[in-house]
Amino acid sequence: MAELRETFLDELKDLYDAEKQLVKALPKMAKPAEDESLQQAFEDHLEETKGHVERLEKVFAAFDEAPKGKKCKAMQGLLEEGSELIEEKAGDAALICAAQKVEHYEIASYGSLLAWAKLLDEAGAAERLDETLDEEKAADDKLTEIAETAANPESNEEDSEEDAEPKNKSSAKVATR
Repeated sequence: MAELRETFLDELKDLYDAEKQLVKALPKMAKPAEDESLQQAFEDHLEETKGHVERLEKVFAAFDEAPKGKKCKAMQGLLEEGSELIEEKAGDAALICAAQKVEHYEIASYGSLLAWAKLLDEAGAAERLDETLDEEKAADDKLTEIAETAANPESNEEDSEEDAEPKNKSSAKVATR
């Protein structure tokens, strides 16, 4: 189990740095967002992310370790990609895609840490990690919702037109009932 503990702590340091990088990046992502709900989602997630940093500090404490980051190159790359999209004025759909890449990275990292915390019999750490994992999944779901509605209005118009025109006779019967 000593090897798993070291792997856990190494990934914890990586994720701690990733969250701290994200605290700096989220305001930069919110600013160019055109859709108000997207801008608000970024601002709300910034506050959650600050809480994630604090929660990770408590996980470090549960392992009798001082909070310390290890440069997260994956997050650095994801955020650089997002910065390029901002510079290119690529739009809300591109910002959502970049943000979801970040969320998926975090979901994978928190999922692994949660599983390992359980294996290491660290219930308090597992509880904190699980809480953050749920928040990361909710943030991803919110981004999907915004992508499907506000950020892609053309898609909504097409969906409405498709819903109005039955595709076959059986759906025409259902539609007239």
